[in-house]
Amino acid sequence: MSDATYAIHAMTVSGLNLIQQALSIFDSDLRLAVSNRRMQELFDLPDELVTPGVAFEEVIRYLATRGEYGPLDDLEGFVATRVEQARTFAPHYMERTRANGRIIAVEGNPLPGGGWITVYTDITQTKRQEALLRARSEELHDQVLSYAEDLSAANRELAATNAALEEATARVTAAEARIRLTTEMMPAHIAHVGLDQRYTYSNRQLSWVMPGRPKEILGLHMREALGTSTYAKVRPYLDEALQGKASAFEITHDASSRRLRVAFTPDLSTGQISGVNILSMDVTEETQARVALQQSKKREMAAQLTSGLAHDFSNLLTIILGMQFKLARMPLPPEAEDLINATINAAKRGGVLLDKIAGITAGREVHLLPVKMQDFLRDLGTLARSALPEGMDLTVQDDLEDCTLLLDAGLLQDAALNLVLNARDASAPHGRITLRLRAIADTWVELSVSDTGPGFSEAALTHALDPFYTTKGGEGSGLGLSMVYDMTKTAGGTVTLGNTSQGGRVTIRLPYRAAPVAKAPRMVLLAEDSPDIRAVVRDMLTSEGIPVIEATSAEEALALAAQLSEIDFVLSDISLAGTMTGVDLRAALMHLDTPTPVTLMTSLPETHPLHAAARDGGTVLKKPFDQRMLTAAMAQEMTR
Repeated sequence: MSDATYAIHAMTVSGLNLIQQALSIFDSDLRLAVSNRRMQELFDLPDELVTPGVAFEEVIRYLATRGEYGPLDDLEGFVATRVEQARTFAPHYMERTRANGRIIAVEGNPLPGGGWITVYTDITQTKRQEALLRARSEELHDQVLSYAEDLSAANRELAATNAALEEATARVTAAEARIRLTTEMMPAHIAHVGLDQRYTYSNRQLSWVMPGRPKEILGLHMREALGTSTYAKVRPYLDEALQGKASAFEITHDASSRRLRVAFTPDLSTGQISGVNILSMDVTEETQARVALQQSKKREMAAQLTSGLAHDFSNLLTIILGMQFKLARMPLPPEAEDLINATINAAKRGGVLLDKIAGITAGREVHLLPVKMQDFLRDLGTLARSALPEGMDLTVQDDLEDCTLLLDAGLLQDAALNLVLNARDASAPHGRITLRLRAIADTWVELSVSDTGPGFSEAALTHALDPFYTTKGGEGSGLGLSMVYDMTKTAGGTVTLGNTSQGGRVTIRLPYRAAPVAKAPRMVLLAEDSPDIRAVVRDMLTSEGIPVIEATSAEEALALAAQLSEIDFVLSDISLAGTMTGVDLRAALMHLDTPTPVTLMTSLPETHPLHAAARDGGTVLKKPFDQRMLTAAMAQEMTR
């Protein structure tokens, strides 16, 4: 043991040696942990039997052999019985007369970690005084003497019982402290309310689950602790729990927009309902992931249902277009030309409709990249204004602090432009459109588009997000809002439609994800076999002050990476000169002693096997791309 531990042990033994009672402590393995000098003196034990680690069985055998327990017919049977009793040790108090005529009181108690402590008190003198009192006090009534003796014994037993009770109380107190500490560390709110709906217990996590609510709520009514809105949502389930029905449900906390899962369990600990046990958890991220998965499943089913029809329809359109172009080259009456052109235009519109259907059924993958929101909103405003006619006003409100978030900027931009175009059609020719971006309690990033048109009808509020529903007659495909809905759900967000006092409004909410900050690389290895593309990408990197070294093949790139320790990032095309691909290069770099981050570039379609393999292992940057997209893709890879 260490010097400090040995010093503490020595002081403990010295203190125990000062008491007048004999004391021994055995651990859960029935081996001596500690004893005092009085223990050795009382039982006249040799040094080896008071040495820590000696077996309880050896001590009992020694005492029994010396006659401590009187004559024994079966010594080993007696020892085995005492050892078995020790393994199931229970609190006790007893008085016994030793072989030498001395009388001792024995008091034993189990210890929390296993083992037990026993205290031996020599009460011979006390017993002799009791006997002397009986012999010399003939005038006292025999019953009074008996009561005095019984009282003395009862007092000793009571003292032993009190000691055991104090020990049990200490254990319960320690257990309660551990349970409270454990519950207060849990990422959930655990509570209990009585029949009057006032809190009798709380692990003080309500403010973590529901930001803005108080942390200390003992004695508060649930309406006061939760707020009127949230209390109204849980009240029906609370009433059922007070009637004996357990329930688990989900609600949205209006103030923070967090999704909460709540469980109410009737408290039947007293044999009847005395309150309700409550468990509340924040499941916002789980809900967002679940919504995205459900939407993916819907898209998969839609793809299975429409793929066959779309294929046949595409073949029919191909035949119709071929026949019409053949008719256009024939000598036909002048009035036939208009019919041919109308047919061709109708067939082309059918082709555009097939592309939109493919977009819905196949969908698009969500690529989360760091996006500087001020730049995003500025570019979005520029694109949106270019699509509006003269006389129509667009107001862009940026209520979001200057920040960088993880978003699919293309997805959000496509959805926003689609909503702006719908707002334009609804409020033309001299309407006003308001585009607003804000954060909701660091849980959602919200983009809303409002217009001064007639607003949504009751039918539109119900069906506008359904595929093929349109209020534009033959001019509309009915796929705009449904595509916005599909893209947003795929990203784990929500879409809501509504009316304001001035017109209609569509709101998109996507999960708020703060982008991690990545430092710029010291040197980038650029692997690209096209000189023109290599020159353009090199200019993008050097304009950011990043040194660049170039290679045309994976083999050359690996040789450079082995020679130059300054290289801490690799940007490579998937298709390279030589036998190795960019995917092979990334795999080889990952097996180095210090793995190097790699971002792959490609113009291959997403269905290509190499593109799919590249996506499985990291970030893929699709060509063509600009400098901002390149910077975002590199930052994403460096913070993986």
